[in-house]
Amino acid sequence: MNRTHRPGAPPGTDAPARRRPWWRRRVAWATTSGVAIVAAVAIVAAIAAPAQTPGGEGPSTPTTTGQPEPGREYTRPADWSTYRPAVHLTPAERWMNDPQRPFWLDGRWHYYYLYNADYPDGNGTEWYHATSTDLVHWREEGVAIAKYENGLGDIETGSAVIDTDNTAGFGRGAVIAIMTQQDEGVQRQSLFVSTDGGYRFEPFDGNPVMDNPGAAHWRDPKIVWDDARAEWLMVLAEGHKLGFYSSPDLKEWTYRSGFERDDLGILECPDLFQMSLDGDPAKTTWVLAAGVNGAEYGMTTGTAYWIGGWDGERFTADATDPAWLDRGADFYAAVTWDDPRRSDDDRLASRYAIGWLNNWAYAGNLPTEDWHGGSDSVVRELALRTVDGRPTLVSNPVAALADLEGEAQTVRNLAVPNDSEPELPRPTADAYRLRVEVAPDPRAPASEVRFRVKDGEGTFAAVGVDFASGVAFIARDADAAAADLPAEYRTVRTAPAELRDGVVTLDVIVDASSVEVFVNDGEAALSSLVFGSPGANGLAVESVGGTTDVRSLRLAPLAVAPVERLQSPTG
Repeated sequence: MNRTHRPGAPPGTDAPARRRPWWRRRVAWATTSGVAIVAAVAIVAAIAAPAQTPGGEGPSTPTTTGQPEPGREYTRPADWSTYRPAVHLTPAERWMNDPQRPFWLDGRWHYYYLYNADYPDGNGTEWYHATSTDLVHWREEGVAIAKYENGLGDIETGSAVIDTDNTAGFGRGAVIAIMTQQDEGVQRQSLFVSTDGGYRFEPFDGNPVMDNPGAAHWRDPKIVWDDARAEWLMVLAEGHKLGFYSSPDLKEWTYRSGFERDDLGILECPDLFQMSLDGDPAKTTWVLAAGVNGAEYGMTTGTAYWIGGWDGERFTADATDPAWLDRGADFYAAVTWDDPRRSDDDRLASRYAIGWLNNWAYAGNLPTEDWHGGSDSVVRELALRTVDGRPTLVSNPVAALADLEGEAQTVRNLAVPNDSEPELPRPTADAYRLRVEVAPDPRAPASEVRFRVKDGEGTFAAVGVDFASGVAFIARDADAAAADLPAEYRTVRTAPAELRDGVVTLDVIVDASSVEVFVNDGEAALSSLVFGSPGANGLAVESVGGTTDVRSLRLAPLAVAPVERLQSPTG
């Protein structure tokens, strides 16, 4: 939802806040300027000592694997600004926010995001178009739906579909976009049509196709085809309710029912889709998701979801409490989609997702120079898997991201005692992927392990595991931006991280202004903006209360994937 013209509180601020003082005490350690320097002999001992991890081999010295590819760059161009990401999508300038669900057409993914070309001096957003063949490399295509052109206001969040059967009467294969337009505070749903494959849209003469019934919050339509009932299905954010509507032609909509919550603030950016549990098409279920304020659950704004059933009239959730697609500080307005090139069974078993890496608590105050609004997350691949007896959306970085990986450095069976800081491989690229398997040493178990990323100049962020509490965390209260941003930015975010086969695995994507963590093969995710001191890119590890066994560590640089710009290349 577009909020660039509405200053003030983040969505859902009517939900009460809840603190975690035990966690703040636990992780509020000193910055690097206060960390004791370990003598060289101790570093050598930590790496080369003959002690072994249980059932494993002795510790190894760092090794490298793979071959660097000629022609690829692992350092961002010198003229890029300090925090311009190497592998995340950002606009060349001005402002970005909500993602809009992509579709596949004519050999490319077509993706849109809300963009304000007049920021910070003018209001309103429009749909900016980008395309990709692999969901990693992006090409700008320009504004597809411009704001303030049809008298109904700016262009806000919605969704686009390909009308393969010409249900709307604009021709087979027309791309139909339905989104919220807001004029003088009134939100309505409008329809736009593209007959050139999604590059430019024209407004429908009968707009709005849904006029506001008098609701203060009435926005963000998400549309899917209900194959079982041969009709279009819409879910709409209506304050503390998600409303369901059906239509034969995308123009005339009938209200069916509502899914109401009074514990998640103002609901936004809903989603509705089907997935098979554990890849079994006989166990297909519906998933309902929404952007929420998770304060009552110890969360910030984020994407919550429920597993349940849709009977053509209403959605019934299998459980009352929401689950979370990502438990970090900055993963909002998420959209999901499937791949029409796959078989029907594979389309049910796997989906993609992308979210907005930002938080309305501080969205307009980030230390970026030439653009604003944060960035998009890396695209994830989703599956619905049974985890500890509960259907859970698991997510991992899209497979194509691995194609950016260069020559990796690896370490195995490294013991990290309390109050030591063994030497780790040093990142050589502006963006990198860090995979680790960690466990508390059973002879002297650590209560926590912390990896400091973007370490240098007295600032860093920490990614780690609290073994005692069974959670992974991101702490950025010591990064370069923390002192200048609200308390919400400095709050530590956690996600479940139980020992699996004796270890916790972390898959960490670090870029110039973000960190995304995938825990235990995607059972949980944590995504947050992170700002290091300019040029600071150190990596360090420390244990608390005992020894951590780093069973394996793999550090791979990620090649820069610059956005192909319409005009001058600014990153």
